[in-house]
Amino acid sequence: MRLLVLGGTLFLGRHVVEAALARGHDVTVFTRGRRDLPWGADVEARTGDRDPRNAPGLAALESGEWDAAIDTTGYVPRVVDASAALLERRVRRYLFVSSVSVYADASRPGVNEDAAVAALDDPASDDVPKHYGALKAACEGVVRERFATRATIVRPGLIVGPHDPTDRFAYWPARFVHPRLLGDRAPQAVVPAPRERPIQVIDARDLAAWMVALVERDVSATFNATSPAGRWSFGDLVNECIAVASAPPEPVWVDDAALVAHHVEPWTGLPLWIPATDADAAGFMAVDVSRAQAAGLACRPLADTVRDTAAWLAGRDNAAAWLNVLTDARERLILSALR
Repeated sequence: MRLLVLGGTLFLGRHVVEAALARGHDVTVFTRGRRDLPWGADVEARTGDRDPRNAPGLAALESGEWDAAIDTTGYVPRVVDASAALLERRVRRYLFVSSVSVYADASRPGVNEDAAVAALDDPASDDVPKHYGALKAACEGVVRERFATRATIVRPGLIVGPHDPTDRFAYWPARFVHPRLLGDRAPQAVVPAPRERPIQVIDARDLAAWMVALVERDVSATFNATSPAGRWSFGDLVNECIAVASAPPEPVWVDDAALVAHHVEPWTGLPLWIPATDADAAGFMAVDVSRAQAAGLACRPLADTVRDTAAWLAGRDNAAAWLNVLTDARERLILSALR
């Protein structure tokens, strides 16, 4: 199979390329050329910019035909439409990586792919941080309009694992397995209670391999793509981190009220933490993935993801990581107040 990957050097795209190569496919990547490709002559590299307003734009994609394209870097509808329009007659199937953030109402567990998605108040908006979910939903619409039944839409939950640049999931392996990466930390670690708090994540390697299999089989559908609801909890995550560590800090489970009182920022101050008072996000970590499971999506053990993420963290440059997480001083203050 001839596969085009839009993006492919940083995180999910990197794993897509590796999964495709492992399955014997011919791979072309389209990137901005800011990072060296680790695959040498095994991958054809084309350089440009997804945004046609930025030279050289999409000129490098004006020739060539592919059996499938996997779009891992589409966030703005006009930008996605530019590549979709250019490729619609030269790509058999277009798989667009969206997000479970597209849903208009995430207040209840069990949201499935038929639920309503968010709409932009201003269709011309390019403000991704402010309108991420609605922009992703609009991108989906663009892809469907161009490719119709040749479109595949994948809505991942939180993507995790080695090479994750967001450091959300990776904070926890760092805090328990390599606490020195976060500076001089207390021998106890603040963790959001309760232990049973559900988490849903998908290892990028599992997601990548499954998406390659979808385009191989020419599957046309929309899928939520993350771990099954209820499979893992915060307690499971902490236990797996401790199991990997040689001298882990002691977890101290702190309830939402105490964290809010100490002005801990949800999601960023303690990554993956969303307080129960945020009713609008009550279902964010409990979406229905039965359709993806039926289509072959499988998740490796959480222990494997924790171990491999910790190993990757030990070898990378962490100087610019975790700038917005709970500081050592704030963590010690919370622990002191609890005592």
